[in-house]
Amino acid sequence: MNALSIGLKTIVLTTVAMIAFAANSVICRKALGTDAIDAVSFSTIRLVSGALVLFILTLKKGHAQSAHRSWVPALMLMLYAFCFSFAYLTLDTGTGALILFGSVQITMILVSWFAGNRLSPWEWIGLLLAFGGFVYLILPGIHAPPILGFVLMALAGYGWGMYSLKGRGSQFPLIDTSLNFLRTVPLSLVLMAGFVHMIDLSRTGILLAVLSGAVTSGIGYAIWYAALRGLTATRAAVVQLSVPIIAALGGVLFVGESIGWRLALSTTLILGGILVVIMGRQR
Repeated sequence: MNALSIGLKTIVLTTVAMIAFAANSVICRKALGTDAIDAVSFSTIRLVSGALVLFILTLKKGHAQSAHRSWVPALMLMLYAFCFSFAYLTLDTGTGALILFGSVQITMILVSWFAGNRLSPWEWIGLLLAFGGFVYLILPGIHAPPILGFVLMALAGYGWGMYSLKGRGSQFPLIDTSLNFLRTVPLSLVLMAGFVHMIDLSRTGILLAVLSGAVTSGIGYAIWYAALRGLTATRAAVVQLSVPIIAALGGVLFVGESIGWRLALSTTLILGGILVVIMGRQR
């Protein structure tokens, strides 16, 4: 396969993966915003169906057994999934995706800083811009997101950021991801049993949760791993900044939401700031 074909394949895989990531936000908001399912059931069904699909993909790949034994990534995955669902009880699609991916990137940047990797002046400027965008997003006033939803989605971003960091250097990323999802299954079922009084299921809600878990999470993550082979670390970070924008458009098209000036300006500050950090690090 020549370089042009490899480059085109990477572009296609990356585009599909970003649409899948954004679709998770649209599907979750569609399911929870219409009361088709409760947040705990949505999260549990999503993780279980994702675990099943990833397990099947792992068997087809025929990977060697992973040596990864830690339960920490699974706990971080659960933190992400459940906070993600509860946050979307009150947040719009685009706002939630912006908070999520902004928190993911900022978490990874700060962890790197605390680990001893000093930031350049440009990186500090970008980080301050991103934080400024978050502050502006939650300032009191019309169209400001509920503070509880903001905190929950920020925690979801922290969970996904830490999950991503724990997965760095994995020799078998697909099988490790599959094991992490499988480890969430018993924990999620126990949690669901503890909230049995909140369970509210419908056929539409279950189908949306399975779609999110099996397709946009399970298969979406597998496609993302394939795309990463053709991306540098910087490009992989930059392309993910497109997800909140795609999610916001999806919210307009499929959930009937609107994009306000506060969200537009916050998006510019947060994603622009993170882009400055990434490019500053590259320099």
